[in-house]
Amino acid sequence: MPENRTVVGRFAPSPTGPLHLGSLVAAVGSYAMAKRAGGLWLLRMEDLDTPRVVPGMADDMFRTLESLGFAWDGDVMWQSRRAEAYGSALERLLSARNAYPCGCSRAEIARAASAPHDGEGEVPYPNICRNGLPAGKEPRSYRVKVGAEPIVVHDLIMGEKRYDLARICGDFVVKRADGLFAYQLAVVVDDADQGVTQVVRGADLLSSTPRQILLQRLLGYETPAYAHLPLVTAPGGGKLSKRDNAISLAAGRDLAADGGRLILAALRFLGQRPPASIAGAAGREILAWGAAHFDLSLVPTASAPLSA
Repeated sequence: MPENRTVVGRFAPSPTGPLHLGSLVAAVGSYAMAKRAGGLWLLRMEDLDTPRVVPGMADDMFRTLESLGFAWDGDVMWQSRRAEAYGSALERLLSARNAYPCGCSRAEIARAASAPHDGEGEVPYPNICRNGLPAGKEPRSYRVKVGAEPIVVHDLIMGEKRYDLARICGDFVVKRADGLFAYQLAVVVDDADQGVTQVVRGADLLSSTPRQILLQRLLGYETPAYAHLPLVTAPGGGKLSKRDNAISLAAGRDLAADGGRLILAALRFLGQRPPASIAGAAGREILAWGAAHFDLSLVPTASAPLSA
């Protein structure tokens, strides 16, 4: 990224459940890194999967973030209002023969796939429709073509990672059978349209990054810098559910009293060393300290519980 270019970070929650401790860490990390560089911090509502959206949850997220002391730059972007932009990107992929219609169901793919599943249980697509729809098949979804060359992710926290997408997932879906655009395409188009230069998010999305980098290359977009933060786990070490440790006004959390403590706990989880003198400060003040002093080199790579 050119030195004179403004850093643009973003926080992009999905209103399918309340913000939780993992969301808080992602918000604090993305905010502090963008502001430490003198940049912008944008807010995007990833409400693309409309059947799973909880009514009123987006408004609760806004009020919760404000109560914690966050202030975002510019207007909120809503994925549910951007079907035209995603459709235009898909048309470009189709026109360049980098994507194609697929008539396969999940059951057919599972039966036809000969490659072993990856660690997440994903079945690599066996290229049934790659060279044209077989006789009798109608388009259900659209897939992007994956090449044989591995995608290398240069992550600011997790280091260099190499992904063989042909082995991991094969040609992946960019528009689903239910007519909704897939997350992978939507987030790439959104980041490009918002001018995002820095993506800071949880390590659970690290495996999505090579797919997004491929789409960026195919669509002629610049690739932002990526930094994947360690995950907050449940006390026993398992995955933290959105139902666990909710940080939400609607869930009855007193953020006027707890906000500063929560922000402080998130900064410490990210390896930062805020002074004891700000321990009783409001969330806005502690965020300001983080924005002024955040040190990327201190961020750990291992997931762990967070006590707050």
